[in-house]
Amino acid sequence: MAPSSKANKKAALDTGAWLFNVVTSVGIIMVNKALMATYGFSFATTLTGLHFATTTIMTSVLKWLGYIQGSHLPLQELIKFVLFANLSIVGMNVSLMWNSVGFYQIAKLCMIPVSCLLEVLFDKIRYSRDTKLSIVVVLIGVAVCTVTDVSVNSRGLMAAMIAVWSTALQQYYVHFLQRKYSLGSFNLLGHTAPAQAASLLILGPFLDYWMTSKRVDKFDYNVTAVFFIILSCTIAVGTNLSQFICIGRFTAVSFQVLGHMKTILVLVLGFIFFGKEGLNLHVVLGMILAIVGMIWYGSSSSKPGGKERRSYSMPSDKSLKHGVLSDSGELDEKV
Repeated sequence: MAPSSKANKKAALDTGAWLFNVVTSVGIIMVNKALMATYGFSFATTLTGLHFATTTIMTSVLKWLGYIQGSHLPLQELIKFVLFANLSIVGMNVSLMWNSVGFYQIAKLCMIPVSCLLEVLFDKIRYSRDTKLSIVVVLIGVAVCTVTDVSVNSRGLMAAMIAVWSTALQQYYVHFLQRKYSLGSFNLLGHTAPAQAASLLILGPFLDYWMTSKRVDKFDYNVTAVFFIILSCTIAVGTNLSQFICIGRFTAVSFQVLGHMKTILVLVLGFIFFGKEGLNLHVVLGMILAIVGMIWYGSSSSKPGGKERRSYSMPSDKSLKHGVLSDSGELDEKV
């Protein structure tokens, strides 16, 4: 295959992966917002457990049909990943409960510099000045349009720190495990989803009761609420898979930076479907600044010297049958 054709194919697959993640992520946020705000299903941890249970069923069916071949992930690596992932989920929920919305948003923005630090320490990545500045522009833009009231307390700060570091470690680990053990996204999900589903479904009802003082088994499961729960679980399969595909093809930092496009889309759709309260000039300017920063990041990080690290060997996605879309791409020294 000619180099130009190869590059065009990779660009098309990269774009498809990002669109897949954006559509499913924004979709699940809007569905969950309706489920929790309109129908009162406030059991976030249990719902996440149901998401991973549905994902487990999907990967099991694909494996039974022969589309996913067997692979190996050491138990100690699985335990570390599930620990980081579950701490991320619980930490973010507790951070939102104990902190103001403004400080919660600031904590989410801190994931980008923490992810950068992990890549510098463990992958020896070097960022150019333009790449660093573009990240700062994105952070400022998102902060302007999402951060309002900011108040913090000691326990809220601790929850936010746990949430930020565990989320950054979980996303870094997705990239690391796929490279180290030559795992495709389907394979990694097949290993991690059952463990996350089991742990969250066991602990979720107790954590949700602690946070909401409501019991999940006492909820009024009417037809509409059940429909939204099933819809949320269905979309979550795509969200989980697309996250693993994107982080596998790129890095956790790129996933975080460009992923803030989802934040902007959620804000816009929220104003369209749930009212224009809070929409003003500085929010619009923040959105524009964030988008400019994302475009700048994409351009600067793709240039020679923009974001470089030592080369890794990419896994060939042998886990899927011929004809099924592979989620692996090629990786050179430039990320």
